[in-house]
Amino acid sequence: MVKKHNAVIFFRKTAMLAKILILATLALILVSLFSALALLYKNDDADKRKRMVQALTVRISLSIALFAALLASFYFGLIPGRG
Repeated sequence: MVKKHNAVIFFRKTAMLAKILILATLALILVSLFSALALLYKNDDADKRKRMVQALTVRISLSIALFAALLASFYFGLIPGRG
C-alpha cells in the first residue's frame, strides 16, 4: 500500500474547503438577491427602499468576492484547468 504524502492530503482538504466556501458564497448571493426582490414588491416607504439597496450592495460585494476567490483558486491550483 502506498502511503500518501502529508502535503497531498493537506492540498485535498484545502481544495474541498475552497469549494465549500465558494458554494456558500453563491448561496448567500442568491439569498441576498431574493431578499431584495421581496423588498422590491413591498416598496412602501423609504426604509424598505434603503434595505433593498443595502441587499443589492451586499449581493454585488459578494459577487466581486466570489469572482476574486475563483481567480485565486484557479491561480493557486485549487481548481484545475480543463482542456
